[in-house]
Amino acid sequence: MTAPTAPALSPADVAAHQAASYVRPPRTVLHRVPASHPRGSRPAEEFAAQRREEGVPAEVVYDYPSDAFLVITRAVSS
Repeated sequence: MTAPTAPALSPADVAAHQAASYVRPPRTVLHRVPASHPRGSRPAEEFAAQRREEGVPAEVVYDYPSDAFLVITRAVSS
C-alpha cells in the first residue's frame, strides 16, 4: 500500500495559508534585561522610553525561551 499524496494547492490557497501562518516579524534586540532582575521589567521600560525620546520606535516584549525582557524595534515593511 502506498501513502496517500496531498492535493496540490492553488495559488490562492498558498496565499491564504501564508497569510494565516504565524511568522514573527523581523526585529532587532537593543537591550536585554533578565526576568529575575530585582526591579522586574522597569529597567527595560526605562531604556525603551529613552530610545523613543530619541525617535527610535522601541518596545518591550517578554521572551519566554530566554526568560528575559527585550527592548526591540520591529522591521518596517515597505
